Amino acid sequence: MEAIRTSALTKSFGDVDAVKNLTLAVEQGEIFGLVGPDGAGKTTTMRLLTSVMDPTSGDAWVWGKHIVRESESVKENIGYMSQRFGLYPDLTVEENIHFYADIFEVPRKNRDQKINELLSFSNLTPFKQRQAKKLSGGMKQKLGLACTLIHTPKVLFLDEPTGAVDPVSRRDFWRILYQLLKQGVTIFVSTAYLDEAERCNRVGLMFKGNLMAADTPDQIKKLMQGSLLEILTHQSRRAADLLRKSLQDASVGIFGDRVHVVVKDKDSAIPLIEKTLKTNNCDFNEIRVIEPSLEDVFVSILGKQEQQ
Repeated sequence: MEAIRTSALTKSFGDVDAVKNLTLAVEQGEIFGLVGPDGAGKTTTMRLLTSVMDPTSGDAWVWGKHIVRESESVKENIGYMSQRFGLYPDLTVEENIHFYADIFEVPRKNRDQKINELLSFSNLTPFKQRQAKKLSGGMKQKLGLACTLIHTPKVLFLDEPTGAVDPVSRRDFWRILYQLLKQGVTIFVSTAYLDEAERCNRVGLMFKGNLMAADTPDQIKKLMQGSLLEILTHQSRRAADLLRKSLQDASVGIFGDRVHVVVKDKDSAIPLIEKTLKTNNCDFNEIRVIEPSLEDVFVSILGKQEQQ
């Protein structure tokens, strides 16, 4: 069963198309990751699918309900955690969850049991009497998720939920999401972290309102044509600038002390890279062929889009 389906979904703000002809299907019980840079259209897509705003044109259905004609039914079946989820700082963890339970009209019968389950599920039980303003960033995100889950949604929408938390909290948050998957919840998550996208069943690459690809991470990686070279250098920014000038058909990205270059023909490219760096006195330790990550593929696709 399709939990989410869109058909030519479009949202325009004046002359700007924030989302362009989005056609997509997300199956029940899967985790779908939407990735892209700022301004790609991820948040607008979320707001359309959660019936927060109406599309300019096109259609979409969430759990079989049309996002415009049956918007109230859509909201009954979903949980939506926006980038700035509205926690109340002066309320305790437990009081915040009770507040959202009232909003969603969760019956009083068995509510305490449900709240205790969520507190345990999110590892917040020891902090249930702590005010929200005194929580760490990661704990606030867990509390936001608990509030979103209080009415047992069938589809969960998360807009960059780990954008402002530390790596350990990010890992804990994803562990919780995997537990939700086991319970049959469909998860639609946007993220700027490509390593997080690797954890999704399927991934959509979005750029300037366009969905450029949607498939499993392994299939997305096959979109990269040519070979990926990795150059280890302490002058990565300078090396990247030099290689962009000498390898005009290549895609060049910086990853810390490494430069990644996508080339059509590695046998001819490697000698040219060596010559370019040596001629310009740019030290490097090694040039090797590596397997691409999702980030490499995305950088490569973005580079081609910018050139076009």
